[in-house]
Amino acid sequence: MHVDPPPTSPLREALPPHAPLSAYYGDEADHQRFLRRIFDDTAPDYERIERILALGSGPWYRRSALARAGLGPGAQVLDVGIGTGMVAREALRLIGPQGRLVGVDPSPGMMGEVHLPGVELRRGRAEALPCDDASADFLSLGYALRHIADVSAAFAEFHRTLRPGGRVLLLEITRPVGRLSTSLLRGYMRAVVPLIARAVGRRSDTAELWRYYWDTIEACISPQVVMGALRTAGFTEVHRHLELGIFSEYTAVKPA
Repeated sequence: MHVDPPPTSPLREALPPHAPLSAYYGDEADHQRFLRRIFDDTAPDYERIERILALGSGPWYRRSALARAGLGPGAQVLDVGIGTGMVAREALRLIGPQGRLVGVDPSPGMMGEVHLPGVELRRGRAEALPCDDASADFLSLGYALRHIADVSAAFAEFHRTLRPGGRVLLLEITRPVGRLSTSLLRGYMRAVVPLIARAVGRRSDTAELWRYYWDTIEACISPQVVMGALRTAGFTEVHRHLELGIFSEYTAVKPA
């Protein structure tokens, strides 16, 4: 199924999530090719590395964040950037058998690792979701904000596909406050994590992915800009909840 979204206004200014990272790609077309390659190639390693880094706490945290955002039984969920299904897996526990979940991702490799009965997978990008207007009660985006080309276009799509009263949850890792905290996390993500990825990963690109992961965290637009973009897209009740100084949960509501 593919539903073309309405045309984007030519007056709207694009909002990239971070400045171009020339160490990995050139122009925006090259950026999109890089993302497709790195995520397709490393998909079989992704959850294995994440479980090691999170010390097994990832499922509990994702489920808690979804519950805090108001996800409950029977909801119709749109999980954008579903990846290998780590957020979707916890959402299914909360919505139960009466709920429904559609996952969207541009990476066939990542979606090939999703093994969740009843989940409908659609290939697509956040800026042009293959979904009907007002078709979801709840929209989640798990750690993929930094990989969107245009945050403003994506948020406009989130608003379009949610029903009035629908809720959005954006999970993201945010650069910590303070030089020491940033330096420690940078050293961990750029040095320690790639070593772990080389040791336990089966794909040669896995270490590169995790270096890139940190570089996008460090270069990402500020939480204030993210929240402002949600408001500009038409959302209300925009809030940010912070866990452990780095895990940001952005929530918002489409007015009823």
